[in-house]
Amino acid sequence: MEPLIRNIADTALWVAVYRADETERPDAVFKDPFARKLAGERGAQIVAAMQEGRKNSWSLVARTYLFDELVLQYIQQGVDMVINLAAGLDTRAYRLSLPESLKWVDVDLPEMTRYMDSMMVSENPKCEYRRIALDLSNRTERLILFNELAAQGKNILVMAEGLVGYLNETDNGALAYDLARNKNFKFFALDLMSPGILPLIKNEMGNLLEAANSPLIFAPKEGEDFYLLFKWKPIASKSKLKTAAALKRLSSEMMKYAAAPEPKGPKGLFPWSGVCIFENRNR
Repeated sequence: MEPLIRNIADTALWVAVYRADETERPDAVFKDPFARKLAGERGAQIVAAMQEGRKNSWSLVARTYLFDELVLQYIQQGVDMVINLAAGLDTRAYRLSLPESLKWVDVDLPEMTRYMDSMMVSENPKCEYRRIALDLSNRTERLILFNELAAQGKNILVMAEGLVGYLNETDNGALAYDLARNKNFKFFALDLMSPGILPLIKNEMGNLLEAANSPLIFAPKEGEDFYLLFKWKPIASKSKLKTAAALKRLSSEMMKYAAAPEPKGPKGLFPWSGVCIFENRNR
């Protein structure tokens, strides 16, 4: 029998389930009317098979909320293009209030791109939109794409939601370096884990990711400072736990943890995950 999560692309299905659950709440902090359809039956099966099920859905709700807010904030500050790496089942180009002049590019594997093409064929994006099929692990091809896209905007935000945790240190460094080469790629947003939280996340997911040969592995001891070597200066970080607490998405037990102060700088063994934004210093 094939594993429930067959490859890294399937992780987008369970994330979509959590977005659908949040959307259907009367006090939803975001709305994704496409999420339930995109998640499909397999997405529901994946969530049901997870050890903690929906218990820790707050983390992905907080992540979605933080990326939503970040995108809107930087567009207001003059970003004219968003490049969404490993976009998965992301529908921000369809559901956020975006200026029509904004260029938005979703990049993902051919299989995911074909799925989104078929599922979103009758929907209209809010802005100038492209969906590009590319295996980002192919460095030659991604460099060609990055150079092409860099010429199409002057103030570009690159986002990598749910991507870097699956890449090893070498691949993360290479990706960051390749992006920083393009001066028009002004900002880079991603979600990051501390070494202290990685075992907890792996325990929650059980063996599902390992069976799909897609384990979470990247939790740098340097934290955000890992990216300084590749010309990306950290300018802001938001804790998913603190955000979930502010959104009232935590259990009373988890609220106790959220009340604890978080260390500044590298988190080390402190269990932390959050959304980080960096500025390109390659001038």
